[in-house]
Amino acid sequence: MDTGRLMEAKSPEERKCILADLFLGHRDRLEAMVRLRLAPRLKARLSTSDVLQESYLEAQKRLDEYIGAGTMPFYLWLRRVTALKLIELQRHHLATEKRAAGKEIPIEHVATLHATSEGMAVSLLAQGPSPSEEAVQVELKAALEAAFERMEPIDRDVIALRHFERLTAPETAEVLGIKEEAAQKRYLRALKKMRAILATVPGIEWELK
Repeated sequence: MDTGRLMEAKSPEERKCILADLFLGHRDRLEAMVRLRLAPRLKARLSTSDVLQESYLEAQKRLDEYIGAGTMPFYLWLRRVTALKLIELQRHHLATEKRAAGKEIPIEHVATLHATSEGMAVSLLAQGPSPSEEAVQVELKAALEAAFERMEPIDRDVIALRHFERLTAPETAEVLGIKEEAAQKRYLRALKKMRAILATVPGIEWELK
């Protein structure tokens, strides 16, 4: 168990080594979370790897805090640290962009950290048989983005958590701050809406399970 290994570590150095191993083991899931939520306008300046590197350093700083509390499953704590770091980094880069452009740029959408329509489209395309022609891929991605824009942010979020991040029902409930039964109902409703929307997109030959 992740928490057990950390609790049994006899020195800060040993804890850091264990954290490095655990972070590497969870990297794919964390990467999926960041990829789904990284603001498209910032991707040229802020990469998923940048976010994960900064998140790992933040987790090192806050490791004793986690060990002292130990009330949250380790992965969900690590995911929360990464999410907060993503918000911080996006705010910083968006503020820099605002100053450079000399105009007001709203940052509220960054603070909420919803799954983006582009992130959902890219993640879905990665799971299915993508067309070989680049022009067709671009067209399909645009169609998927437009389709996901028709969903409520909370519906996109719950699909992102369960389907793309592969969180369990209890994990999803904890992330959303609701009871497990409510989280499961919300997921099933969102899944039904998403299937109906995807049915209107030409070229989609697979469905969510």
